[in-house]
Amino acid sequence: MVFDVSVAMTWILFLALFPISFVWLRRAWRIVMRRDFSEVATKRGEPPPDPQKWAPYEMAINLVAGVVLVCVIVGVLTGAWEYATWSAIAGSTIWCKFFASFALSRHAHAKWGKSNA
Repeated sequence: MVFDVSVAMTWILFLALFPISFVWLRRAWRIVMRRDFSEVATKRGEPPPDPQKWAPYEMAINLVAGVVLVCVIVGVLTGAWEYATWSAIAGSTIWCKFFASFALSRHAHAKWGKSNA
Protein backbone atom coordinates (compact mmCIF):
# COMPACT_ATOMS: atom_id res chain seq x y z
CA MET A 1 0.00 0.00 0.00
CA VAL A 2 1.42 3.33 -1.09
CA PHE A 3 0.56 6.25 1.16
CA ASP A 4 -0.99 8.99 -0.99
CA VAL A 5 -3.86 11.44 -0.82
CA SER A 6 -6.57 8.86 -1.46
CA VAL A 7 -5.30 6.60 1.33
CA ALA A 8 -5.16 9.56 3.71
CA MET A 9 -8.72 10.61 2.80
CA THR A 10 -9.94 7.04 3.28
CA TRP A 11 -8.45 6.90 6.77
CA ILE A 12 -9.83 10.33 7.63
CA LEU A 13 -13.31 9.24 6.54
CA PHE A 14 -13.10 5.97 8.44
CA LEU A 15 -11.74 7.52 11.64
CA ALA A 16 -14.35 10.30 11.48
CA LEU A 17 -17.12 7.70 11.61
CA PHE A 18 -16.35 6.95 15.27
CA PRO A 19 -17.01 10.42 16.77
CA ILE A 20 -19.84 11.16 14.33
CA SER A 21 -21.75 8.00 15.25
CA PHE A 22 -21.04 8.56 18.95
CA VAL A 23 -22.45 12.10 18.87
CA TRP A 24 -25.56 11.08 16.93
CA LEU A 25 -26.30 8.10 19.17
CA ARG A 26 -25.70 10.25 22.26
CA ARG A 27 -28.20 12.81 20.97
CA ALA A 28 -30.80 10.08 20.47
CA TRP A 29 -30.06 8.77 23.98
CA ARG A 30 -30.47 12.23 25.50
CA ILE A 31 -33.81 12.75 23.79
CA VAL A 32 -35.25 9.36 24.75
CA MET A 33 -33.82 8.66 28.19
CA ARG A 34 -33.04 12.07 29.65
CA ARG A 35 -35.88 13.99 27.97
CA ASP A 36 -33.32 16.66 26.99
CA PHE A 37 -34.81 18.66 24.14
CA SER A 38 -32.13 21.36 24.01
CA GLU A 39 -30.67 20.09 20.72
CA VAL A 40 -33.96 19.27 18.99
CA ALA A 41 -34.51 21.04 15.65
CA THR A 42 -32.28 23.99 16.50
CA LYS A 43 -32.10 26.95 14.16
CA ARG A 44 -29.23 29.34 14.82
CA GLY A 45 -28.75 27.65 18.19
CA GLU A 46 -32.33 28.19 19.34
CA PRO A 47 -34.79 25.32 19.82
CA PRO A 48 -38.32 25.68 18.45
CA PRO A 49 -41.17 26.89 20.68
CA ASP A 50 -42.40 23.31 21.20
CA PRO A 51 -39.34 21.02 21.01
CA GLN A 52 -41.11 18.02 22.56
CA LYS A 53 -43.35 17.91 19.47
CA TRP A 54 -40.32 17.48 17.19
CA ALA A 55 -38.26 15.27 19.53
CA PRO A 56 -39.40 11.88 18.12
CA TYR A 57 -38.43 12.92 14.59
CA GLU A 58 -35.02 14.23 15.65
CA MET A 59 -34.45 11.11 17.73
CA ALA A 60 -35.31 8.87 14.79
CA ILE A 61 -33.01 10.78 12.44
CA ASN A 62 -30.09 10.58 14.87
CA LEU A 63 -30.74 6.96 15.84
CA VAL A 64 -31.01 5.64 12.29
CA ALA A 65 -27.95 7.56 11.10
CA GLY A 66 -25.90 6.50 14.13
CA VAL A 67 -26.84 2.84 13.78
CA VAL A 68 -26.03 2.85 10.06
CA LEU A 69 -22.59 4.32 10.76
CA VAL A 70 -21.93 1.74 13.49
CA CYS A 71 -22.86 -0.97 10.97
CA VAL A 72 -20.43 0.56 8.49
CA ILE A 73 -17.67 0.57 11.13
CA VAL A 74 -18.34 -3.08 11.93
CA GLY A 75 -18.46 -3.95 8.23
CA VAL A 76 -15.10 -2.30 7.60
CA LEU A 77 -13.42 -3.84 10.63
CA THR A 78 -14.63 -7.34 9.73
CA GLY A 79 -13.68 -6.90 6.08
CA ALA A 80 -17.21 -7.57 4.88
CA TRP A 81 -17.41 -4.50 2.62
CA GLU A 82 -15.03 -3.15 0.04
CA TYR A 83 -14.08 0.51 -0.07
CA ALA A 84 -16.61 1.63 -2.69
CA THR A 85 -19.50 0.10 -0.75
CA TRP A 86 -18.76 1.37 2.75
CA SER A 87 -17.66 4.83 1.64
CA ALA A 88 -20.84 5.25 -0.40
CA ILE A 89 -23.03 4.14 2.49
CA ALA A 90 -21.19 6.31 5.01
CA GLY A 91 -21.17 9.39 2.78
CA SER A 92 -24.81 9.05 1.84
CA THR A 93 -25.81 8.57 5.47
CA ILE A 94 -23.91 11.66 6.60
CA TRP A 95 -25.41 13.85 3.89
CA CYS A 96 -28.94 12.49 4.36
CA LYS A 97 -28.73 13.08 8.11
CA PHE A 98 -27.60 16.68 7.58
CA PHE A 99 -30.39 17.34 5.08
CA ALA A 100 -33.05 15.68 7.25
CA SER A 101 -32.01 17.58 10.37
CA PHE A 102 -31.89 20.84 8.40
CA ALA A 103 -35.36 20.25 6.95
CA LEU A 104 -36.75 19.34 10.37
CA SER A 105 -35.32 22.46 11.99
CA ARG A 106 -36.74 24.70 9.28
CA HIS A 107 -40.12 23.00 9.49
CA ALA A 108 -40.17 23.30 13.30
CA HIS A 109 -39.41 27.02 13.12
CA ALA A 110 -41.87 27.76 10.30
CA LYS A 111 -44.06 30.80 10.67
CA TRP A 112 -46.81 29.81 8.23
CA GLY A 113 -50.11 28.78 9.74
CA LYS A 114 -49.48 30.60 13.00
CA SER A 115 -51.47 33.64 14.01
CA ASN A 116 -49.74 36.80 15.26
CA ALA A 117 -52.45 37.51 17.84
